[in-house]
Amino acid sequence: MNRSVRTLTIGGAAAAALTLFAAAPASAETEVAEPSSFTSAFTVMATPDQVINNDGVATPGQEGATGTFDFRINSDQNIICYDITLSGVTGDYMSPAKTATHIHEAAAGKSGPPRIAFPNPVDDGSGERTSSGCMQGPFTTGVTSDAGADTGEGFTLAQIEANPAGFTGDSHTADFAAGVVRGQLTQVPVGGVDTGAGGAANASTGDSALIGAGAFGALGLLGAAGVLVARRHRRQES
Repeated sequence: MNRSVRTLTIGGAAAAALTLFAAAPASAETEVAEPSSFTSAFTVMATPDQVINNDGVATPGQEGATGTFDFRINSDQNIICYDITLSGVTGDYMSPAKTATHIHEAAAGKSGPPRIAFPNPVDDGSGERTSSGCMQGPFTTGVTSDAGADTGEGFTLAQIEANPAGFTGDSHTADFAAGVVRGQLTQVPVGGVDTGAGGAANASTGDSALIGAGAFGALGLLGAAGVLVARRHRRQES
C-alpha cells in the first residue's frame, strides 16, 4: 500500500472536496457508460483477516465485516465497471489516496501500492454500503510513489488480466487504516454458465471471452466453491 501523502478523512461530500485540492492531472479517470462487451471479469471476497499493513504484517480489519468487489473489464478500451458492497463496516472512510476504496497491486500476504481508486460505497438504506459504475483510464490514485509519480500513472487494466492473483481489493476506515476488509482478485466467467452467450464460459486465467455486457448479470460459479457472485446494479445511461 506504500502511502507517502497526508492522511485525510474522506466520505460523501468530503471526497468531492478532496478532489479539488488533490494534485491529480487533468487526464484522471472519468465515469463512462457501460461498454457493449467485456474481455474479463473478476470477483473479490474481502474479509478482515486478509488485511496486511504497509510493512507486510497481518493487521486484522473490522470483526464481522465483509466485502464483495465485482469487476468487469474491457481492456481494449481501458474501462473497468465495478459493483462493490461492504457489510458490517462502520465509521468514516480514511486514506491518503483520493478515496478509501482501491485495487492495489499486491499478492496475498503482501503490501503494494493502489492502482485504482473507486468511489467509496455509501449506505443504500439497508445498512450495507454500495458503489457501482464504470471508469475509463488513465487512472490516478492521489498517492505519490517514491519516484514522485502518482501510483496509478501508466497502469492499464491489461496488467490485471495478465496476473489477477497479484492484485487485491480493499477499503480503509479511520479505525482500520490498514484496511477494514481485503481480498485477492479471482477470475470468473464473463457471462457465467448457461447464459445463452454462445457456449460455456472459460474461467481460466489465461482465456478472456469477449461477451456482450447484457450477459454478465448471470455470473456463475466461482470455482469449485460454487459461490454466486455479481449482483449487477445497472447504471442509468444519460
